Amino acid sequence: MLQYAVRYLHLQPPDKILSAIKAVDNGEGVLLVVKNYAGDVMNFEMAQEMAEMEDIQVETVVVKDDIAVSDEAQRRGVSGTVFVHKIAGYLAEKGTSLPLIKEKLNELLPNIKSIGMALTPPLVPTTGQYGFDIDDESMEIGIGIHGEKGLAHEKFESVDIVVERLIAELLKEVEDEQLIVMINGMGATPLSELNIATKYVAQQLEDKQKDVKLWFVGDYMTSLDMEGLSITFLPYTEAVYDALTAPTSSPYFNV
Repeated sequence: MLQYAVRYLHLQPPDKILSAIKAVDNGEGVLLVVKNYAGDVMNFEMAQEMAEMEDIQVETVVVKDDIAVSDEAQRRGVSGTVFVHKIAGYLAEKGTSLPLIKEKLNELLPNIKSIGMALTPPLVPTTGQYGFDIDDESMEIGIGIHGEKGLAHEKFESVDIVVERLIAELLKEVEDEQLIVMINGMGATPLSELNIATKYVAQQLEDKQKDVKLWFVGDYMTSLDMEGLSITFLPYTEAVYDALTAPTSSPYFNV
């Protein structure tokens, strides 16, 4: 039985977040998993303070896995957040205390690294407009998950070259020989194309003597109907492997 609840909301005001905290609290505390966007961090901090005034134990972890942003303090939370949720839920199921879960996650967070790219922008439902402009010969490197354009606008390349570019950036920060890898679709990339990208990722990592212990391929953290993908590296440990492969009722988190 869960010892506390894991909850994530995005782009919600503090009162809505507080309502969610109250709804899931079972007396053992609530963990807030927050992606590193200024508005989210501010709203979740306010909601946490409001909850603590009502004697609800709350802890927060902030995900900053997007290496496209050079300033580590400003890095966005992107697809690596999925790993944080799964590991937190696993630890909760094991009866781990809330403070210890936060401690374990904070030890893990600096090791999760992601970077993404896109060929098309998402169509924003509230405006009926595309999130940004891009022509058929270009691609965006370093896209976010909320329809943001990339941090670099470049000429379109074949998938093997794109994958090589993304892996090169990731390996600047991840030196471990054994990895857990996620190839994440941004919403409108067919699984067949993700599998093609995965083939090139596997080949290139093998060439670099990297041993992938666990693969995740699919739509895990999307941006509406954006065509693109992201790659996430997480150094392998037995404990992390056990957490990520533990059974879950979610139909969307398949190993």
